[in-house]
Amino acid sequence: MMRVRRVFLAVWEFVVGDDWLTALGVALALALTALLAADAISAWWLTPPAVLGLLALSIRRAARNS
Repeated sequence: MMRVRRVFLAVWEFVVGDDWLTALGVALALALTALLAADAISAWWLTPPAVLGLLALSIRRAARNS
C-alpha cells in the first residue's frame, strides 16, 4: 500500500508540479477537445492555443510573485 501511495505522489508531482492551476487548465482543454472530437468536430486546433494561453498566465503569475 505504501508503494502505491509513493507512486501516486510521484505521478502527481510530475503532472501537477508547482502550478495546479495550469495542470487544471490543461486537463480542461484536453477534456473539451475530447468532447468536441467525440461529436465528430475537428478539434485539433483547441489544445495548442489553450496551452500557450496557460503558459502566458503561468509566467505572468510567476513574474508577479517574484
